[in-house]
Amino acid sequence: MSKDLVRAYYASFGEREWERLTWPEGVLEWAVTIYALKAHLPATGRILDIGGGVGRYSIWLAQQSYKVVLADLSPELIEVAKNKIAEAGVQDQMEAVEVSDVCDLSKWADGSFDAVLCLGPFYHLTEEQDREQAAAELVRVLRPSGTVFVAFMPVYVLLRRTLITESERQHFNDSTFVGQLMNEGVFLNDVQGRFNSGYGVRPQAIAPFFEKHGLTTLDLLSDQGFASTNAEALAELKEHNPAAYQTVLELIIQTANDPSILGMAGHLLYIGKK
Repeated sequence: MSKDLVRAYYASFGEREWERLTWPEGVLEWAVTIYALKAHLPATGRILDIGGGVGRYSIWLAQQSYKVVLADLSPELIEVAKNKIAEAGVQDQMEAVEVSDVCDLSKWADGSFDAVLCLGPFYHLTEEQDREQAAAELVRVLRPSGTVFVAFMPVYVLLRRTLITESERQHFNDSTFVGQLMNEGVFLNDVQGRFNSGYGVRPQAIAPFFEKHGLTTLDLLSDQGFASTNAEALAELKEHNPAAYQTVLELIIQTANDPSILGMAGHLLYIGKK
């Protein structure tokens, strides 16, 4: 992974990254993720949000009275997070807000956290060595019986985004690009300013990967459930028929771990216990 490329990609996000979870797709991601957090977090404790960007989940955790450490690879996103945390008035619950790399959590001791959120870094860990190191670090800083939440991109979402992005469709003429993505999950994009250094997974590989690092798998969820391509229609339903919207949202959450939809998810959320 080129960390400089990843930093450069996120450097200009700022408010856009903050607003992302208010967009139709983001609303679904938020709903499913918050459901999972409520279901699996301890009642109290200290939580590391590594790769937490502008801090939306960290702020929510702080509002639930958890002690939170927020860290991200991007200095620009961390600066935005500091401002948002101040606006939310949750500074007292935030132990630290700083730049850090998921592959090196050495500033935190073994067993430091009751839970760890990692909702972004694995999107960009194109090297197997980095993925192994990141997983080992997540487990190391987790206390016994602690829970980890890790987000992934399925390989097919990277194919979909290439298909719908006109400036990137020429990649389908490149057999090396296609082969590398399909065989290794590695997405390398030469279009300036676009998503790059991506890593896509197949759902069936996630649990065995973490289990060899000592975790017990609790769940694997599609962050948008069966509505991954219908988020805008769902947003319209929310506006015009709130009761029906609530029914659909509950169905999305109830079926988010259906194996038949995981491969076509926008993102996947792995939940494991040490």
